[in-house]
Amino acid sequence: MVAAACPGAGAACASFPNSLLLSRSPPPHAPSPASSMRRRLLLGIGTPAVAALAAAAPPAVLQDGAATMFVTAGAYALVRTFDVLTERRLVEKSLSRKIVHVLSGVLFMASWPLFSNSTQARYFAAVVPFLNSVRLLTYGLRLSTDEALVKSVTREGKPEELLRGPLYYVLVLLFTVLVFWRESPIGIVSLSMMSGGDGFADIVGRRYGSAKLPFNDKKSWIGSISMFISGFLLSAIMLFYFSSLGCIHVSWEEAFGKLALVALAATAVECIPVTDVVDDNISVPLATMLVAFLLFGSNTQ
Repeated sequence: MVAAACPGAGAACASFPNSLLLSRSPPPHAPSPASSMRRRLLLGIGTPAVAALAAAAPPAVLQDGAATMFVTAGAYALVRTFDVLTERRLVEKSLSRKIVHVLSGVLFMASWPLFSNSTQARYFAAVVPFLNSVRLLTYGLRLSTDEALVKSVTREGKPEELLRGPLYYVLVLLFTVLVFWRESPIGIVSLSMMSGGDGFADIVGRRYGSAKLPFNDKKSWIGSISMFISGFLLSAIMLFYFSSLGCIHVSWEEAFGKLALVALAATAVECIPVTDVVDDNISVPLATMLVAFLLFGSNTQ
């Protein structure tokens, strides 16, 4: 073990009998290996602190830490890209907001296989929505200012709006990754309906939704149909993605029918005129979780 951990240490260890290795203690004036390591980490002398920590960390922690940094950087780059496109008037503000809405959830889900199979992997992944929620709280409470972010992800360009839909969105991401993670179809389908289904419903409905629903003049027939189709397709694609990687098992003979029922339930909830009371970013994923749990249970069948 010592020789493997310390290259070149095998010969030195071989020069002492094993009994001596077990009983030998360093001279009183010599610092212990642990204290020497601590001094190096604190003073930055010899081996750099980051390299020393990396060498001592388990492989799963290194993988999860690297994945967290990569996904966090990607999430920031996604929002910042559409900030710039909105500022330069290359993308309409309403379209930019919904594209970010769709891509944030989809790409975050797609990144889950980058994390290890360890029990702590989900907590590393949860760092990404947690940091985004802190960011939204910071700007929403006007503790700091980011006008580009406000313009790209809010309807009216007011910082306070960050504390509603956008914050609810990242909190659902946080809840889903902690409770369901990639081993459960419930979280996968719920995020697919919230990000893809609800997102495309707004994009298509705003452009072509002249025929409104009789019980909700803020929603259109074409928007609701788009939500059902896009939510169903994205859910199927994401289930196929995770099943192909071995995260879940899918019995496709039954899965399509169940996905259609889940998409129908989510679409019905999105149509109900209660947006002023319950945000779609809360009602849609919660309804989806409930129906998916009743149909799928904890694993696809």
